[in-house]
Amino acid sequence: MIFYHHGAAIQPSAIQAGNLFLARACILDESGAATSLGDLGTFANHISALDFAIRYATAFVDGDSLPLSPFRLTIDDC
Repeated sequence: MIFYHHGAAIQPSAIQAGNLFLARACILDESGAATSLGDLGTFANHISALDFAIRYATAFVDGDSLPLSPFRLTIDDC
């Protein structure tokens, strides 16, 4: 899904990684510059990951404080 927010095209995504889902987002601004925000956090389901990717990307475009994901996995957690 691609949507537009203040002139920027945002493509949020959620990919499955084992039993978890990773939130990701890519942004194409009005000047044509592309930005990949990478892995934004891990979530229990697809909808939560996608929702977070949207909130994060819109905050990024607006220049607002970026939200924190509920938790992050570290090497010790694996």
